[in-house]
Amino acid sequence: MTIAIHRIATARRTDTGNTTQRRSWLPIALWTAQALLAAMFIFAGGIKLVMPLADLSDQSGLPGAFMKFIGVCEVFGGIAMIAPGLSRIRVALTPIAAVGLVIIMVGAVVDTIVINSVVEAIFPLIVGISAAFVAYGRWQLAPMRESTPSRTATDVASPIASA
Repeated sequence: MTIAIHRIATARRTDTGNTTQRRSWLPIALWTAQALLAAMFIFAGGIKLVMPLADLSDQSGLPGAFMKFIGVCEVFGGIAMIAPGLSRIRVALTPIAAVGLVIIMVGAVVDTIVINSVVEAIFPLIVGISAAFVAYGRWQLAPMRESTPSRTATDVASPIASA
């Protein structure tokens, strides 16, 4: 599947027959997926942090403290889907966070299949695939660039002063 995404994303089109351009829809799709995933994981993780331990363990069949840990990971993962790209600082955190969220969603799919049914596991599966798309897209297809610090007068003068 990742090969198919890579081929689609790097497909070239010819405008006049002699020039090629990369499709500009990929960054838009990645930012849309990142925003939706961030909202979903911040909300879901926040709910897990607010709910009592007994309710969490009754719903999932897993220990309540473990579900609180998952909630913390989801909130931080949701923040890391958006914050590095907006601030242009440590942009490599976005694909790492997306991989972490994929791992959480694999667990959610398995847990849902074991406790409930395969049909109910479709939503976490789609969310996991979306997080995998963001991870691969931001790692290989359209990585974000970090901002470069602007040079100040002291930065320019410091080589002269040290000479």
